[in-house]
Amino acid sequence: MCRANGGVWPRARVGANQNELMDRPVTVRTYLDFEKPIAELESKVSELRALSSDDDGSMSITEEVTKLQQKAHQALVDTYAKLTPWQKTQVARHPDRPHCLDYVRALIEDFTPLAGDRYFAEDAAIMGGLGRFRGRSIVLIGHEKGSDTEGRIKHNFGMARPEGYRKAVRLMDLAEKFVLPVVTLVDTAGAYPGIGAEERGQAEAIARSTDRCLSLGVPLIAVVIGEGGSGGAVAIATANRVLMLEHAIYTVASPEAAASILWRDSARAIDAATSMKITAQDLKTLGIIDVIVTEPVGGAHRDTAMMFKRTGDAIAKALGEFSGMSPDAVRRQRHEKFLEIGRNL
Repeated sequence: MCRANGGVWPRARVGANQNELMDRPVTVRTYLDFEKPIAELESKVSELRALSSDDDGSMSITEEVTKLQQKAHQALVDTYAKLTPWQKTQVARHPDRPHCLDYVRALIEDFTPLAGDRYFAEDAAIMGGLGRFRGRSIVLIGHEKGSDTEGRIKHNFGMARPEGYRKAVRLMDLAEKFVLPVVTLVDTAGAYPGIGAEERGQAEAIARSTDRCLSLGVPLIAVVIGEGGSGGAVAIATANRVLMLEHAIYTVASPEAAASILWRDSARAIDAATSMKITAQDLKTLGIIDVIVTEPVGGAHRDTAMMFKRTGDAIAKALGEFSGMSPDAVRRQRHEKFLEIGRNL
């Protein structure tokens, strides 16, 4: 990755019904390797703007700035129109991409986080609680990766331990008890594979969370906002509707892990990403996901306010499809959805 001089992006604003700014700080924009030509153009635009602000009026460079801006935008459009699966993987992992808590601040009113699994401990990789989404009470569960070094360590890079999945089950139980729809935000490289997690029953916790998703009598809407990795993602994404952002990925294993398994060479991650059909476009064709949520040109991090609105609209539409449905009908639809995947593949 590279950072362009002066390429500063502003704090993203929260939803229209809130006035305060997001907590994410102003930072220098981060560019991925394949975005270097765009970085150079946008850096030149920033330099010319600085010169223009210092100019006493004897020289006008506004026209040149406008031309460069148009050229940079067109380069961005052209680049993102033909991303490879590996490039989409890089975008899905972009450090500036909005995470679970960003969506919570933007979309959920009166959010009350709930902690702990009532068995062992609190797991910060999976966040959850109750709140109101566009006037409707819901239970929200999601992976949180963290937006800076301290946050990533606190949230374990979004890789949940068994306690996280047991907390998710507890929240789903609560949702069913009070007849509240569940919305999940998926963004994890996978469940944490540490020794302690395995000793405390990681596989069993994931299986029980997946089973609870299937047995819920209330609508469950999952949104893959970044990485959807392995059972760590499926555990909260076995939903009535699976939505996926345009440049997100959803996979049985990370491209690096798959390359290590198949070819014993993690350097072949690019080949693995291409072969595994991990992009939203491939998965929609295969019937694995239901809806692709279009991202702003350049990725979700380029215009977070637009991304939040589009995601909120997609969630609202999905929830509306299950309005008035009985618990049995909701369960039946979910079961049929996943059985159909097996029949078609």
